[in-house]
Amino acid sequence: MLIILMIAFTVSTDVFLTYDNLVGNVLMNSTILLLVALAGTFPILQQSIDLSVASIVSFSGVLTALLITDYNLGLLALVLGTLAGTGVGLLNGVVFAKGKIPSFLVTLGSLSIFSGSALLLTGGRSVPFNAPEIRQIAIGNLIPTVPNLVIWGIILYVLVSLLAWKTTFGRYTYALGENERVADYSGVKVDRYKIGAFVVSGTLCGLGGVLLAARITSASPSMGDGLLLESIAAIVMGGTALTGGVGGPHRTILGVMVIGVLTNGMNLLSIQSFVQEIILGFVVIFAVAMSIDRDKIDVIK
Repeated sequence: MLIILMIAFTVSTDVFLTYDNLVGNVLMNSTILLLVALAGTFPILQQSIDLSVASIVSFSGVLTALLITDYNLGLLALVLGTLAGTGVGLLNGVVFAKGKIPSFLVTLGSLSIFSGSALLLTGGRSVPFNAPEIRQIAIGNLIPTVPNLVIWGIILYVLVSLLAWKTTFGRYTYALGENERVADYSGVKVDRYKIGAFVVSGTLCGLGGVLLAARITSASPSMGDGLLLESIAAIVMGGTALTGGVGGPHRTILGVMVIGVLTNGMNLLSIQSFVQEIILGFVVIFAVAMSIDRDKIDVIK
């Protein structure tokens, strides 16, 4: 699909296959989505789901901006904003695992709580800030012609992939998705790894919110809007099944690139935004239909 889209947009417009567009637009605009999609991959691998990812991005970004403008904390604000995401993820995980409440319901509640918190903190307004040193973290060029935001995305992608491939946490994450009961009987501390998946998710979303705020030197309660649907589409399109145990963050990047290329190509062709929403909806349904493992489900409801 990625190859087909790239060929189609290359033929349709002269601008698509240029370095400035591919790096400055596709990769730059896909990095935050990559972090959010990587975040959501871990709960889905365990056959759970995190619906609060977009609200964590908004809440962390808003908190970072307020700490910079109101308390002049500078770079420390970025750390605290990321830790706020970690805290939300920990809260989600504990309520889900210890409270025995479905992750869908827990994170649906969190989505509302932290979206509302971002609105409350800002009064519904955006929070701009003037901090050139923070903006350079996202849009500077440690490597000539490559934005720092893209470098951050690559580094975090490699680290998260290694976390899934090479650690006990990663192996047990896959095991819970394959068969949680068998993992439990095998002595795996199931609750610990369930909570861990949501902590990883919250931390990556916190980083996403912080880096997005640094890029635009502003934050608003709506800055994460659209990321939930796009991230789920990217995860399942990359090959991580909603039924768990299959795929992983190393494959999520493919889905992110499909979404990034598709969005960029539609923008270059001047397709109206509401039409893009319709197309993305069809893409989500198609991706889920192609990736779901029906052998794991006795009845579809």
